[in-house]
Amino acid sequence: MERIGFIGTGEIAAAMVAGLTGRGHQISVSERNGAMAAALAAQFSDVTIATNEQVVSDSDTVFLCLLADVAREVLPDLPFRDDQRVISVMVDVALAELRTLCAPVNEIAITIPLPSIAVGGSALPVYPDSMALRSLFGDTDMIIPCGSEDALNAHFAATALASPILDQMCEGARWLAALTGDQTASEQYVVTVFAGFLRSMIENPETSFEDLLDSLATEGGLNATLRTHMRDTGAVDALSEGLDALKPRLRLAD
Repeated sequence: MERIGFIGTGEIAAAMVAGLTGRGHQISVSERNGAMAAALAAQFSDVTIATNEQVVSDSDTVFLCLLADVAREVLPDLPFRDDQRVISVMVDVALAELRTLCAPVNEIAITIPLPSIAVGGSALPVYPDSMALRSLFGDTDMIIPCGSEDALNAHFAATALASPILDQMCEGARWLAALTGDQTASEQYVVTVFAGFLRSMIENPETSFEDLLDSLATEGGLNATLRTHMRDTGAVDALSEGLDALKPRLRLAD
């Protein structure tokens, strides 16, 4: 049994809690977001609500799920121990600062969970590599150790692809539904098309995005025609420019 605590109880913390319940762990969540904490405690018998101080005192591994400004205000006053493990999911707090905020903890890592961690099968980039993270999520999710904090921060930027890509899928489903009259079926069709392509890459890691694009590159075909249109109108360049715009926040060099 592992004693696991969460400081901050937002959507990502809730997803991680959902992914950890039912495995014999003792999980405590902070009362900062009272409604979310209460919902988790009501749903899962192995989840309890505690103050920030109690969460830290009663945990072997502590997940930090706060906004950066709140973390800087709250963390220095908490009773961290040198035998604890801390895993941060905060985008704007660097590892060097975490070592100061969470002193005297020695084992600190930063990772990037996504909502799918609630059911498993997600990817968890982490720096530095964390045995605590591996022991908790290694059986259900893909742990991706990064060679540097810059590499980890680049993964943070890549997670931002989710919203614009989902936005395009949503627009495609709306377009289809306008012709078919069935929004639900249109969304299910679009998601199933993409799920098939992505499943082929997961099941065969040697398959690349370029391989999939090549399979859809028939000259004059519908896919090739729409792809050319998107590139010619600057949509692909806009995506690259948007990712570049995230670099200063993530302390990434041009």
